[in-house]
Amino acid sequence: MAAFPFQIVGFDLDGTLVDSNRDLAPAVNHALSTVGRPAISADATRKLIGGGARRMLERAFELTGGALPETEFETAYGALLVHYEAHIADHTVSYPGCLEALDALLERGCKLAVITNKIEVYSKKLLGALGLTDRFALILGGDTLGPGRAKPAPDMIDTAILTLGGGSFAMVGDSTYDVRAARNARVPVVALSFGYNDAPAAELGADAVIDHYDELVGALERL
Repeated sequence: MAAFPFQIVGFDLDGTLVDSNRDLAPAVNHALSTVGRPAISADATRKLIGGGARRMLERAFELTGGALPETEFETAYGALLVHYEAHIADHTVSYPGCLEALDALLERGCKLAVITNKIEVYSKKLLGALGLTDRFALILGGDTLGPGRAKPAPDMIDTAILTLGGGSFAMVGDSTYDVRAARNARVPVVALSFGYNDAPAAELGADAVIDHYDELVGALERL
């Protein structure tokens, strides 16, 4: 058997490892309600995810009547975070086949990393609540490295490669943030068609697109 081509595989979190909109949508609507804005559907919220919670809420306000003054926005943003942390894993689940794919990569000797724009403390809390933490050698959140260094900047991927001892790296994600970060870091990327795509999956510019986690190992072997 040929050696597996990647020593490290990085994964986005929301819309890639887990379907977290189930708990993000209620948190967004709670924040909207604090300033008298109407609730939006879970399907609408799903399209707002990407770039972190702050950007998600900014998009929600744009959708429901426009931007807020900064002080009002910060209050609503705080309400979102408090609500989300209290309900972070009430309904969130990993995608079908995800755990099996992660274990298959571990069996092939891969080191796995989470590379997400979600705040680090919430990322770790969510992964812990779902029993996923032990599968990952590294968890990087959007605030881990400081301002301006989250995806689509290459810094999180570069840091993961350095921290985990070097070697060939592939990214797995669902959005332009993931693909652009991979391109900026000059590493290959697989896109998931079932995630929170902010463009049609075939148009994200990934090296491969898969429709189910059953296809991931094979897609990586072909890159």
